[in-house]
Amino acid sequence: MSRQYWKPGNMLYPVPAVMVTCQRPSEKPNIITAAWTGTVCSDPAMVYISLQKKRYSYDIIRQTGEFVINLTTKSLTKAADYCGVVSGRDVDKFAKTALTPCASKTVSCPGIAQSPVNMECRVTEIKNLGSHDMFLAAVECVAVEESLLDEKGRLHLDRCGLMAYAHGGYYEMGKLIGTFGYSVKKKPVRKNRKQTHK
Repeated sequence: MSRQYWKPGNMLYPVPAVMVTCQRPSEKPNIITAAWTGTVCSDPAMVYISLQKKRYSYDIIRQTGEFVINLTTKSLTKAADYCGVVSGRDVDKFAKTALTPCASKTVSCPGIAQSPVNMECRVTEIKNLGSHDMFLAAVECVAVEESLLDEKGRLHLDRCGLMAYAHGGYYEMGKLIGTFGYSVKKKPVRKNRKQTHK
């Protein structure tokens, strides 16, 4: 197969387009949609979001040192898009999208009640990288929608229609095609029954 070689660019897709909530004391909470986000460490649990300095949420998060990452679903896609293109300087995004703020357990800013998972985060470091600054953060608490848990307490995110972003488009995540480690998992050995001949 032939290839074209392009200049360096961000082509690591798909990525989660999450709604990040933040709030200054005595001010209305804000939502910004961020696709430059991800996991950086398992233990301790740490994540990052990268924002441009000109964004309204940038100064809020820099000053307060906290934010909430809210996972997005198919039903939240329009709100996520809106929160990514409109500035909180001009509008109350919670009011405009009819989303509901929900109290957090470990940080002062709210999460989004309609989101299936809210990750409460505290900033540990800010790294200037160029067009964006990366906010490294420790995950302080995770709030999970109980309807997504089975009788054993296992989380089933496949039930909520998670949404991802790829090269300018939003996509609902599809069917399960494998689980971690399935490529090396040993198949159970069937024991042949001994036949007895009379």
